[in-house]
Amino acid sequence: MRVIIVGAGEVGSNIADDLAGDHHVVVIDVDGDRVESITYSHDVLAIEGNGTSLDVLEEAGLADADLVIASTDDDETNVVICGAAKAASDSNPFTIARVRQTNLFRTWKRSERAFGVDFMVSSDLETAAQIVRIAGLPGAQDVDTFANGVVHMAEFEVDDDSPIAGETVSDADRFESLTFAAIIREDDIVIPTGETIIRPGDDVVVIGPGESVRAFASSLTPAPSLEEADEIVVIGGGEIGLQTARLFEEEGLEPRLVERDPERARELAEQLRKTLVFESDATDIDFLVREHVDESDIVVTALESDERNLLASLLAKRVGVERTVGVVENGEYADLFETVGIDVAVNPRLVTAEEITRFTREQRTENVSMLEHDRAEVLEIEIQGDSLLADARIRDVMPELPEGVVVGAITRDGDFITPRGETVVQPGDHVVVFVDTEVLDAVAAAL
Repeated sequence: MRVIIVGAGEVGSNIADDLAGDHHVVVIDVDGDRVESITYSHDVLAIEGNGTSLDVLEEAGLADADLVIASTDDDETNVVICGAAKAASDSNPFTIARVRQTNLFRTWKRSERAFGVDFMVSSDLETAAQIVRIAGLPGAQDVDTFANGVVHMAEFEVDDDSPIAGETVSDADRFESLTFAAIIREDDIVIPTGETIIRPGDDVVVIGPGESVRAFASSLTPAPSLEEADEIVVIGGGEIGLQTARLFEEEGLEPRLVERDPERARELAEQLRKTLVFESDATDIDFLVREHVDESDIVVTALESDERNLLASLLAKRVGVERTVGVVENGEYADLFETVGIDVAVNPRLVTAEEITRFTREQRTENVSMLEHDRAEVLEIEIQGDSLLADARIRDVMPELPEGVVVGAITRDGDFITPRGETVVQPGDHVVVFVDTEVLDAVAAAL
């Protein structure tokens, strides 16, 4: 497949990195330094030019393009690129636009593919949704659901004080229907056996029904789940903060939101009926103490500056908040911020890139979740009659699949089935599998 990506920033570069192994990728950017950088770092063709120019798009191979992804930092530019690609190419490429404005996204969604855009991703909405998913599961670094919410996947970091540090997988597996799909250990992905020892510093990926995953999460940390949370504070009333508070409201919660600008605070109070909005500076420690922010179960920092988000998280920790989730726009800061003060850092650009890549992968699967910057994936696949798993026992099929594959869950007619070696998979079943990205193509073809 020929893919044209316009925009070689953090979003475009991540998408190019994810797709280059399987597709012919061309990247366009107006910044010569970015073009030179991506030329040396990625297996792609890079062109310096303006992606709104038909001459530049044609130079990139628009006539033969299957997919055009507009991922610049300007919403209107991305929409124009998609519209131009649709109008000027006989190949009718599938178009994807990245936007930040939620109003633009809602207009597109209600207008049945308006503007020549086939698929649109709202960075702010996706980021807010990711924050709420992570907030809903104590201690989780990544969370996703499959099979209409019946199956949950979660990734947990094991620290020195974790109750499962030093245990074997068999000892740690104390919850019904839970599958330990993988252990991500530094640069390695370990497919565990019952005797595999879980070490501090490992990231453990588990798959199972929601109640089992939540029970496992609760065993790792005393922090409450979303259902148990009494106090949630969102710091920052920008679009991400607004959408995060709105999603918390949809979960039946009544969060508090802190916004420094008086006019913006009034707007938020009018839009968020179940949220208590404070007009104040959340980096004022006297305010945090006075308003008992220390009693909050979760604090989300969604200010416009990474440094202010880090400061707000550190202050929240200082007054006694157990768990902080922070927005970090610069992906290079994410690991550092998690080391010094934010429990989970959410990078909007990475979230957007993963959502776009996920969509391209979903053309051959029901659902996809990417882990560790696409080092591994969790796929939901509906089993067809010609699948290697159809009418076969799992234990008989596994030797025919590459290493790095784990069947984590099965649903049949909406019911959860715990996969075991003797389990016979039937056509029509939805199978959730963990896959090392290196063997993804082989596994997708076989299943």
